Amino acid sequence: MKRMHVGLTVEDVPAAAAFYTRLFGRPPTLEKPDYAKWMLDDPRVNFSIHSRGAAPGEVHLGIQAEDEAELEELRGRWTATGAETLDRNALTCGYQTQDKTWVRDPAGMRWEAFHTYAVTDTFGRTEAEERAGKPHRPAASAIAPSVGKTKSNSGGSSTGAVAPQFPPPDRP
Repeated sequence: MKRMHVGLTVEDVPAAAAFYTRLFGRPPTLEKPDYAKWMLDDPRVNFSIHSRGAAPGEVHLGIQAEDEAELEELRGRWTATGAETLDRNALTCGYQTQDKTWVRDPAGMRWEAFHTYAVTDTFGRTEAEERAGKPHRPAASAIAPSVGKTKSNSGGSSTGAVAPQFPPPDRP
């Protein structure tokens, strides 16, 4: 079986390694002063961080859960990092309805954990629109469940006094 690889440039490897150790629930399999790597089995990823070469950049990263129980486990890990999280349920994003949680690592990289349960004809709305309570952009049709399951638009909650600005990505 193939393993996805994600490599990130970070400013502070020790700070990032501490964050990702909490996020993944295990220490790196290889760690040097300027490099750390996790060989994860669930999900199957070769995930590495380093401080050489390019400057830290914005990257869209995420883990898709197969069901709500997996998403709750991921949300627990996101919270365990100690960083601020933003939870949304029944969020339309990238023509899909999802429950989603965002967190940023010490370098500001955005991570999301999500569970997709419906396909829509509507792209969705931005995080700023979510926060302001603006109505969804008009849809050509109603939500179509992808696996025979529907959800109500239950909103969501954010933790911490001020929610971080996490605009949803253009795709899940």
